[in-house]
Amino acid sequence: MTYLSSLYLRNFRNFPEKEVVFSPKINQIWGDNGRGKTNLLEAIYLLSMGRSFRTSHFSELILENEERFYLEAEYLQEGRSLRLSLSFDGKKKWLQIDGAQYSTFQPLLGLAPLILHTPQDSALVDGSPTLRRRLLNLHLAQSDPLYVHHLARFWRAMKQRNCLLKSRNDASIRCWEEEMVPSALYLLEKRTLLIEELTSPLGLYSKTLSNQKETHRLTYQPTFSKEYREELTKYRRRESELGLTLKGPHRDELSFFIDEKATKLFGSEGQKKTAVASLKIAEWERLAKSCGHLPLFAIDDLGLPLDPSRQTRFYEKLSGLGQVFITSPTPLSSFPSHLLEL
Repeated sequence: MTYLSSLYLRNFRNFPEKEVVFSPKINQIWGDNGRGKTNLLEAIYLLSMGRSFRTSHFSELILENEERFYLEAEYLQEGRSLRLSLSFDGKKKWLQIDGAQYSTFQPLLGLAPLILHTPQDSALVDGSPTLRRRLLNLHLAQSDPLYVHHLARFWRAMKQRNCLLKSRNDASIRCWEEEMVPSALYLLEKRTLLIEELTSPLGLYSKTLSNQKETHRLTYQPTFSKEYREELTKYRRRESELGLTLKGPHRDELSFFIDEKATKLFGSEGQKKTAVASLKIAEWERLAKSCGHLPLFAIDDLGLPLDPSRQTRFYEKLSGLGQVFITSPTPLSSFPSHLLEL
């Protein structure tokens, strides 16, 4: 088991300085709005993912009128201590893992895998396809370092191809396509396998949360096939008119279904929330198997995602999810937990 035992924050969001000690089981972070509950969860997420779930601009994480933020954490992994510290000064990133130093936060991926559930996650069902592709990418990035390599490689090559398409310069476009193809096929393989591995637990947990009324599933619709090289050649003329690559992992789609009906079109708000909550538990289970230890599980504003009956069944699952972090306006007595008031 891996768990976060302590966290120190300096000049992070609204915290000039804060030190927190956590329980290896359920931790309730509660307090009035504006006290920094979600900010604390954001720091925990940053330590696992190397990014924020609220902004792409690290400068927004720095306390007003300060020059940099600093985070320091200690994890325990099977009895062994793992120490992390990181900072950002508005320009440069700095990371230290057990004494080894890095200039990027990418090495954090996979060290302490984490699944995050927020009220905004309902948009995964009916929001932009970009949100659903990001879900795939963030999950796989935590369990497969090679996935991160191929994702970055594909995007770099595709951007170069798009530039050549816009300028209608075919002279060197094939060399970029040759770089795109193997990476795209790797992403296709891993995404397809991920959806297969999530199918059974997603159906199981959605039935549990809905009291056996619903079975949810997730389907993956890639825009390309294993013949991607030939497809790039076939569509090149049309794409040159638009200046865009139309087929590839950057255009893939995911869809949620309740039985045989599209959740986006026919699902109620409660059913959409059930689909997402079930998916998060399924993700946690899949990460636990692929990483070999229990991931962290974080929930922002526990009272919002589900109606009371489904919420009760969701609560029952929490005690089996290793270390859990929950934010709420008031402490909840539905389960035993370590209370942290802000």
